[in-house]
Amino acid sequence: MATVLLIEDEKELIKVLKAYLEKAGFHVLTADRGDTGLSSWERNNPDMVLLDLNLPGIDGLEIAREIRRKGETPLIMVTARVEEIDRLIGLELGADDYITKPFSPREVVARVKTVLRRAGSAQVETHVIRVADLTIDLDAYSVKQGSKNVNLTPTEFSILSTLARQPGRVFSRMQLLEAAQGDAYEGYERTVDAHIKNLRQKLAENQKERQYIETAFGIGYRFAHE
Repeated sequence: MATVLLIEDEKELIKVLKAYLEKAGFHVLTADRGDTGLSSWERNNPDMVLLDLNLPGIDGLEIAREIRRKGETPLIMVTARVEEIDRLIGLELGADDYITKPFSPREVVARVKTVLRRAGSAQVETHVIRVADLTIDLDAYSVKQGSKNVNLTPTEFSILSTLARQPGRVFSRMQLLEAAQGDAYEGYERTVDAHIKNLRQKLAENQKERQYIETAFGIGYRFAHE
């Protein structure tokens, strides 16, 4: 379980982001001041820092400078400032990404996962994908829905794992076939619809009210955001 340190002075936003990140499987530490946030980083060595720029105690840019001076912790800056100079300063300090308020908490979770994956953190190694109530073990080729096993064909498994890695992202039929078979031929592109239909039926056996895989009309499919 990767640890995310959230340094943010808006208490309501802390609660919301903490809840979303924990639901996504992260351990979350919080600080509502810059000085306590920097101390928490030094003490806990988190896998990722989600850092607001406007903070009491120590400004977020100063914290970013200190983190980059002492270490390489992946860093996402969060701010209400929209001036280009702030964005450039933030990225020059070594921020891995930059999010401007207002934003969707789901977007923040997606950005955290992307930056950690890009950084090669062992804590988010994707041998096991956990999304919604599904656990997808890429080594064992197994899927659990809650505590129940879901039996899938190899092609169904590849399509589901491809979608589940990036909830909300739309994949074309060709992309899903390439992920499942290595090579995709245009003449077989529509066969992915049959695989999706079978996947939906198998997942609905355990939870009939939930729609895991959504259709993006005219494009392809995506794994539904929670």
